[in-house]
Amino acid sequence: MTASLFLLPNATFFVELVVFLLVLWFLGKKAIPPINQALEARQELIRSSLAEAESAAKEAAAADDERRVLLEEARIQAREIVTQATKTSDQVAADMHGRGQVEYDRVVALAAGEVAVLRQRAVEEAAQRMGEIVLEVVEKIVGREVDASTHRDLIDAAVATLRSEANAGTSA
Repeated sequence: MTASLFLLPNATFFVELVVFLLVLWFLGKKAIPPINQALEARQELIRSSLAEAESAAKEAAAADDERRVLLEEARIQAREIVTQATKTSDQVAADMHGRGQVEYDRVVALAAGEVAVLRQRAVEEAAQRMGEIVLEVVEKIVGREVDASTHRDLIDAAVATLRSEANAGTSA
């Protein structure tokens, strides 16, 4: 019955135990240290990658903030440029309007002066022609030639009356 007890160790058990301990020792001395080094190197690589990613995220956030600030400054400058351009265009329009008004006034004054000169010339021509017509009418009525020098006072009075009426019409 001793041979049938399975709880009693036999010689194979001790051989297996020794082989197991040898494999365990071999793994502990030769295989596990390189694996641990590889795992630690991998862990350190992951830590450094995470630190770099965190640093890159902070830099990206800072760059994004700087981009937003620059964009807002650009918008402000654009608004200022538009405002300045509007002011400049308004000023140029006002200047052009003023210049146009001055030119208009100058042309109107020049035309008024020319009209006055032409009116005066027309009055003088009409007065001169009237004197000639009066003399012709008088010659026809009287039937003889009238001496212009004797009736010059009459003609001058008629011309003066005509001029005063023309000047009164000009000033009114």
